[in-house]
Order: sequence, then C-alpha cells, then structure tokens
Amino acid sequence: QVQLVESGGGGVQAGGSLRLSCAASGTIFSINVMGWYRQAPGKQRELVAQITSGGSTNYANSVKDRFTISRDNARNTVYLQMNSLKPEDTAVYYCNAGLRLGYKGNYWGQGTQVTVSS
Repeated sequence: QVQLVESGGGGVQAGGSLRLSCAASGTIFSINVMGWYRQAPGKQRELVAQITSGGSTNYANSVKDRFTISRDNARNTVYLQMNSLKPEDTAVYYCNAGLRLGYKGNYWGQGTQVTVSS
C-alpha cells in the first residue's frame, strides 16, 4: 500500500501563486508516476499534471505554461507550482500515484482545496 499526504492548498487571488506538495510513504517501489488531478464542484475529476521517476511529464493543456510539476525522489515527494492562477482553477486537488504516464494510478491522497478568487 501507498499513502499520499497533500499540503499547500488555500485561497489566493487571480494571478497569484500556490505550491502543492504530496509526500508518499509505504511501498514506494510499487509506483513510477506521481501526479495531480483536480475536481471542481459538479465536474469530473481531471488530470492536471504527472511526472515519472525519470522526470518525464504530462500536463493538461489548460495548465501548460502556468503550472510546473517536479519531484524529489529522495524524499518521495511531488510538487505542483501553480502560477497565474485563474478562478477556473478552483477545485479540490488530489495527489495520485501509479505506474503508467497518462493513466490514473491506484493510489489517492485525501485532497486539498484550492480557491482562486477574482
């Protein structure tokens, strides 16, 4: 089993920045990809960004050039730097871990709220 714990959510005005962190523990050897999904009220959960242990990345078009995902393999931690935030970025952000880039992993964090006000 893998446990994921997120931190760093909160409220910010449009144009501002936030940084999310997700620390993994447990059977770390069983995962290759770590990433972030988000779910806004009334909408389906959607991919934000993913990164492999080797550094390959996958971003949603809506966040390219604004968000940057990074990973510290020694700390088993993934980060999401979010810049130029927009009200439509408001959602619960979930950390996710799995095996394949482009696919949802089996492990989820509890979620952290990001609220962007106009």
